[in-house]
Amino acid sequence: MQSAAVHDRVWLDKQTPEIFHALNSVALAVRTAAAAAGLSRAVMELVNVRVSQLNRCAFCLDLHYRYARDAGVTAQQLAVLDAWRRAPYLFTEQERAALQLAETVNSLPDDEITDGEYAAARQHLSDDQISVLIWAATTIGAFNRVSIMSKHPVRVRKEN
Repeated sequence: MQSAAVHDRVWLDKQTPEIFHALNSVALAVRTAAAAAGLSRAVMELVNVRVSQLNRCAFCLDLHYRYARDAGVTAQQLAVLDAWRRAPYLFTEQERAALQLAETVNSLPDDEITDGEYAAARQHLSDDQISVLIWAATTIGAFNRVSIMSKHPVRVRKEN
């Protein structure tokens, strides 16, 4: 297959599309499981945006910002998402637990910290919700890496 290189990068989604399609299938399964576990699309998009912020994935931030707005996440929530702990009244307990769990999954700190964060998540999330959120953070992290390593461009678009 011909390489879809941009600035000497291989576009992983184009070079090995079968793997990218499998990753998309995982994302769809996560979305379905989230709905079944009672997690709103807004919570899931907050996780997607937050993990993409941490990984500095411009492509995924651009995409999931729009999805988050469509899911009902407010502009104010997105504006302060990087400092969500300092804006406790803008996020529900479930959203805060989801964001903390997503950050823990993304950074994989030592066991003592991970155990504490996991215990805190259990106060506001069911086992099904915890499982789905860990899968969501893992999946968006994989997409972040695909886009960053492929150097997917963020295209200028007309604002609504």
